[in-house]
Amino acid sequence: MKRLLLVGGGHSHLAVLKSFGDAPVGGVSLALLSPSRHALYSGMVPGVVAGHYRPEDCRIDLRPLAEHAGARFFRDSAVGMDPTRREVITARGERLHYEVLSLDIGSAIREPAGTVEHALRLRPVEAFLAGWERLRAPARKGEVHRIAVVGGGAAGVEVLLAMQHALAGVAVEFALFSELPILARHGARRAIVRILRARGVAVHSGRKVLVAGKGGVELDGGGHFEAQAAVWATGASAPPWIAQSGLATDSLGFVAVSDTLQSRSHPEVFAAGDVASVIGEARPKSGVFAVRQGPVLARNLRRTLAGEAPEPFRSPSRSLALISCGNRYAVASWGGLAVEGAWVWRWKDRIDRRFVKRYRTAES
Repeated sequence: MKRLLLVGGGHSHLAVLKSFGDAPVGGVSLALLSPSRHALYSGMVPGVVAGHYRPEDCRIDLRPLAEHAGARFFRDSAVGMDPTRREVITARGERLHYEVLSLDIGSAIREPAGTVEHALRLRPVEAFLAGWERLRAPARKGEVHRIAVVGGGAAGVEVLLAMQHALAGVAVEFALFSELPILARHGARRAIVRILRARGVAVHSGRKVLVAGKGGVELDGGGHFEAQAAVWATGASAPPWIAQSGLATDSLGFVAVSDTLQSRSHPEVFAAGDVASVIGEARPKSGVFAVRQGPVLARNLRRTLAGEAPEPFRSPSRSLALISCGNRYAVASWGGLAVEGAWVWRWKDRIDRRFVKRYRTAES
């Protein structure tokens, strides 16, 4: 009996679990290790903040999905691994053995020391949503006058506009800080910059935030920006234990994989989603690519278990990007082409709801 261990309940592993449930593989013992029973679809999180969805609308229950796949479910976190002995070590001290391992554990927010005490971080998502609820209540009472969002990528833009929509009618100012231009090299950049300006958001491009403190954020060069709350939405960082795992990594500590999603140093180990970096193919950390990697990962795990050669993952040179704008309005971009409107939001809503529904079929 070959043991396949899935670590993490990310978007790619949802596809793996459904695949193995729909078409079981004989002679394989499957297990899933995840710190949470639920996976949250990241594409709908800004909609939860804005008030368009309930948190449960974007939750996918991993336990019934694991049962559908015939997998044992371990609710625990990975804190290390021994690739020589082919074991993953959990926070409770268990050692889970594998013949084939797949990692889809996402990433953390890249932040300076001290920020965790004074800023609301976008990840982990459940903690962010709980923190947002704690922030929203005093904001509605007029106790929060200014909110600073650090990070000018799509995630920072979406969550800022979602918070602004949720606090409509409340006298709260929003400021967006980005070391690089807002949505640098993104097809929706012009439209989003115009929308931020129209919504009264103070955009500070080229301003690096060093740390978030109790009364605001400290800027590179000695400046201080007063704010009663800060949201940290900068780039991704790798889970710390990966660097000590013995697996080959890229310069930022993410698992280095080939185009087959296999570790460059240990071919029995696969990685997908944010935790993985496909060497030679620079791509942003995005749920879009994790979703696209899922079916290829499922096929490659099957092929490896059968002793067959895995197939390469070919990401398209261009991909559809959909950015929600707080209200039921969104911007879509494809390469350098961008369109916007309420109809784009409805299109995004259908795509997001269809994704969640696909992996809830096993719950009934």
